[in-house]
Amino acid sequence: MNYDIIEIDEFSGKGATVYSILFEGDDETLFDHFVDENKQNHFEEVKTIVNRLEKIGKKTGAREHFFKQAEGLPGDGVCALYDDPESKLRLYCIRYGSVAILLGGGGHKPADIRAWQESEKLTNEAKLIIQVSKDIMQRLRDGDAKWSNDGSRLIGNLTFKNDEDE
Repeated sequence: MNYDIIEIDEFSGKGATVYSILFEGDDETLFDHFVDENKQNHFEEVKTIVNRLEKIGKKTGAREHFFKQAEGLPGDGVCALYDDPESKLRLYCIRYGSVAILLGGGGHKPADIRAWQESEKLTNEAKLIIQVSKDIMQRLRDGDAKWSNDGSRLIGNLTFKNDEDE
């Protein structure tokens, strides 16, 4: 899995830095794919999520109550952003306190399921962002990536290649 972590300038600002994942050979981030996949059937929810991201980045920061916490493994920061608690559209991301979020993919969570593990689409999206969180945590431990002096930006080697050790 070869990818880059890239900043989304249109959302980032004094509130928080917003990132997404760009796979090698793709010209759209995971967040862009999420919007494309859901805008037709869930236009209002997508619009509200986009507005929420603008507010997070430009004004409020990534406040805990905007997210459904503990969607991944203990301590990995994986959560889901939604337009409101009653909505079933989920955008999986990694929340780094209130200062940064990394957007993955997601989708519609049908009303008849309780957890993402019951949906193949949501399982794939959640497992992907869980793996990205592991990759980033390893980079931070190894010192190949770090937080900027003001703690708001992830800097360093943000290019990940699954064949790095070969």
